[in-house]
Amino acid sequence: MGKKVLIIDDSNTMRKIISRSLRQAGLEFETILEAGDGQIALDMLNQEKPDIILSDINMPNMNGIEFLKQKAANDAIKDIPVVMITTESGNDIINEAVSLGAKGSIKKPFTPDQVQSILGGLI
Repeated sequence: MGKKVLIIDDSNTMRKIISRSLRQAGLEFETILEAGDGQIALDMLNQEKPDIILSDINMPNMNGIEFLKQKAANDAIKDIPVVMITTESGNDIINEAVSLGAKGSIKKPFTPDQVQSILGGLI
């Protein structure tokens, strides 16, 4: 069975860029799931169990930090690794994400090499 990734970002364009960067980094996923915010992602995770989640931090409805909190409280999905993909440059928000279980972060804009470097060891 092939690997699955869930990309959470309120920008459809950014979700497509992330998908393309995964391919360019040599990370092949059989299934690429997409969600426009944390709440949609949580709803999807009731049916789907991706191998890894890539999440933006700043989104409407439910941001990436709140998503991490909700995910951590759900035994069925709490162990799925999450990497934050964000424009945030401050360490405070990234440190908060890591304290809530994120395995790392990738700063936008990013290159396929950066994606490979961060995700390669997680999948």
